[in-house]
Amino acid sequence: MRCTCASARDWAAQRLRAAADRPQVEAELLLAHLLDCPRVHVLAHLEDALAPEQAAAYRALVERRAAGEPLPYLTGRAPFFGREFAVTPATLIPRPETELLVELALDWLKLRPRARVVDVGTGSGCIAVTLACHAPEARVTATDIAADALAVARSNATRHGARVRFVRADLLAPVAWADLIVSNPPYVATGEWDALPPSVQREPRGALLAGEDGLDAIRRLLAQAVSRLRPGGLLLVEIGAGQGDAAQAAAQAAFPQAKCEVLRDLAGKDRVLRVETGEPTTSF
Repeated sequence: MRCTCASARDWAAQRLRAAADRPQVEAELLLAHLLDCPRVHVLAHLEDALAPEQAAAYRALVERRAAGEPLPYLTGRAPFFGREFAVTPATLIPRPETELLVELALDWLKLRPRARVVDVGTGSGCIAVTLACHAPEARVTATDIAADALAVARSNATRHGARVRFVRADLLAPVAWADLIVSNPPYVATGEWDALPPSVQREPRGALLAGEDGLDAIRRLLAQAVSRLRPGGLLLVEIGAGQGDAAQAAAQAAFPQAKCEVLRDLAGKDRVLRVETGEPTTSF
């Protein structure tokens, strides 16, 4: 029986109904990945036939997605802030919610283009690379404790021509000082793990889990940032929905003289902890 792109897509969309929010779109993206072409090309050639080996390979991809494997791990890429980033099971998958943190950082950098920036727990490097591309005069360093994640981040920096210094480290350990610190750290509470979607549970546990209340990594980051964030500097940290009050209290305790606030995303959820230190005082 002749297998066309249309019939394969329709079968896959049905198979993915339980695993994907947009099963037909994901079916088309997997087909585009298999055929190494844009999705629009697939849509324009739905009546083209698939060779038997292509049909078999597509079936295998769809079954892996139906079993809960994240789509970006199957295609090896994910979009973020207008660019495409390589991802692997060693890295978190970039998400649109994190773009708010990047927007806030870029707004701050407009008046401080040569600032020293540190992205803590860089993962795929999507934050550091995006900042380096949009603020090319900034001196950007990215840290991560996982060597395999750093390898992915380096490849993304090379791909996008971004000048980023990568350091294998636990949070800010080797960093002497910074004007701007940004981070999307682990912030999932241990008790929330079982309620996460199966596809999210396939992502690195160490990049997600952060103790009983999900704030362990953020508290450690705040403690390290106290001696490293320069006067007049800015700290931006992504947090989980509902963590705003606790995160703000922890930040204010660590930085009693700083302006600490929690910003919400477009869905009205707590998303970014913002800590701005005062300008240095000049004595005469």
